[in-house]
Amino acid sequence: MRIFLGADHAGFELKEKIKVFLRELGHEVADEGAFKFDPADDYPDFMEVVAKQVAADPDSRGIIFGGTGQGEAMCANRFKRVRAAVYYGSPRAESRGDESLDIIKLSREHNNANILSLGARFVGEAAAKQTIKLWLETSFSGEDRHIRRIAKLDYKLKSETRF
Repeated sequence: MRIFLGADHAGFELKEKIKVFLRELGHEVADEGAFKFDPADDYPDFMEVVAKQVAADPDSRGIIFGGTGQGEAMCANRFKRVRAAVYYGSPRAESRGDESLDIIKLSREHNNANILSLGARFVGEAAAKQTIKLWLETSFSGEDRHIRRIAKLDYKLKSETRF
């Protein structure tokens, strides 16, 4: 699978580790930046590129990284055909890994999320790997009710971006 990555300064270090992990899993990885640590960079610059790439390639996915993942997902979700889900961890994700990850599965099964936004200040490397692996392995259910709801999301976005 082709996976586009993007991060600002807060997510840069985790992105670099996940890039190696994804390649080890056999995925084609396209790094859309940041390409160096710059504490003055702005996350929309990188998230826009990932969102446009994922929107143009329906068989791809994106993973974006920031401090909380919230602003990054807000940026990505401004683009038609993009459904970014945020995950910034759970105290149980590292220790138990059970229902705390249900949100990841449901983001794929119900919402067909095509971008995963991770809060690097809250998700460690081990939890990020576990979360990403589950997210990549989980399929969209394809149920009519979910297809209908996703279509309504794109209909409400009149243009490619609202910047």
